[in-house]
Amino acid sequence: MGINLAGLIFANVGEANLPELTSKRTMASVPFGGKYRLVDFPLSNMSNSGINNVAIIARNNFHSLMDHVGSGNAWDLSKRRSGLTILSPYRGHSFRHRIEAIYHLHGYFTHLKEECILLTNSNYAANIDYSKMFEQHLSTGADLTLMYKEMEIPKNAVNPLILNTDDNGRITEILINPKTDGKCKNSTYSMIIKKDLLLELVQECMSVNALNFRKNLLQDNVGKLNMYAYEYKGHMALVHSAEDYFEENMKLMNKDVRDELFNLSRPIYTKVRDDAPSRYGLTSKVKNSLVAQGCIIEGEVENCIISKGVHIGKGAVVKNCIVMQDTTISKGATLDYVIVDKDVVITEGQSLSGAKTYPIYIAKQSTV
Repeated sequence: MGINLAGLIFANVGEANLPELTSKRTMASVPFGGKYRLVDFPLSNMSNSGINNVAIIARNNFHSLMDHVGSGNAWDLSKRRSGLTILSPYRGHSFRHRIEAIYHLHGYFTHLKEECILLTNSNYAANIDYSKMFEQHLSTGADLTLMYKEMEIPKNAVNPLILNTDDNGRITEILINPKTDGKCKNSTYSMIIKKDLLLELVQECMSVNALNFRKNLLQDNVGKLNMYAYEYKGHMALVHSAEDYFEENMKLMNKDVRDELFNLSRPIYTKVRDDAPSRYGLTSKVKNSLVAQGCIIEGEVENCIISKGVHIGKGAVVKNCIVMQDTTISKGATLDYVIVDKDVVITEGQSLSGAKTYPIYIAKQSTV
């Protein structure tokens, strides 16, 4: 059963910090964990929380995103009177800032039947029950509720938003990129707000050309609005850089992380691709790795995330790597600490090596 809450996902957030993976796709379309895309997490969280009306705002490079999400059927969002909508620029309007995006698409928001909107980014992987956050939002009578996670500020985060609260959880201060020691209330940028209030605040910001969402819509309204914080205590993979991306994927080798992220009672859904089971040759060796279906493994694989349709040839040694779908690693090739994008061909005998703190990246559809 649905709840009185619509969902809004920003697809292009944080791309400047991850140019390797987002030059030809949105942040939302970035593969994660061998068989998922980052957008699968907010979409699944919203669907599992009873949110039946979801929009994705995409500024550019959204063709792969549209192909992946389709009509939203995989997330049970293909509905007659609600469902999934892709909102893109039109009539010459650009979306440089999220305030501009909401302003130029106000027609979509005014026609929503839901009274409240959940806004979230797409650069994270977590299994979140947003219905609990919505319950707190209603019980506190908040104008706006911001989610946070108690953690140290990620070293690659750009302008992180840190919350200070009173004993009741009401936000007393919002700091942008402060100097901190140890753990703090780091905002995840998921927020719930009344639709009419959001449009009003956006209109005010546009009227004075104040387009910084963090400062002008959030920070400047502390004390003016009834703002509350909501703590998320589960595992959350925040992707701010290629280093973060590599590290968070590698954490999936930990069974406890997998069990929390892919909770069977709250599944993470994705676009279905029918592949045969993976095949392992007589010369193959696979250790501590996640291998998706449709692969042919004839070489040695260790500490790797291997996506669908990958072929690793005889004598190839692949360690500490993320290999995306339909890539071919020819016989005798050696890879260590490498992120290999889709449809790449690594030719026979090639040797590529990065480092744990600096994995090297091979672009989509390249031949090396």
